[in-house]
Amino acid sequence: MDAAMLAVEAQSVIAMRMTSLAMGRGTNAENALMVTEKVAALVGAATTLATGGSPHKVVRSYRKTVRANGRRLRRR
Repeated sequence: MDAAMLAVEAQSVIAMRMTSLAMGRGTNAENALMVTEKVAALVGAATTLATGGSPHKVVRSYRKTVRANGRRLRRR
């Protein structure tokens, strides 16, 4: 269930970002943040798995980050 919710939530955030870009409201700072967040998420997931964490724990962590991004983007 968490993986399915992550897919839905992530698509929502992607739609918000693409809409902002299409409307000319995208910023270089947002683009840079998007890339750095992805790198940080990869490192975090790899660390979690390498230290014995479960894939479920990784998905929960991703969902937390995606929800925070959605809240931040909705406030703009």
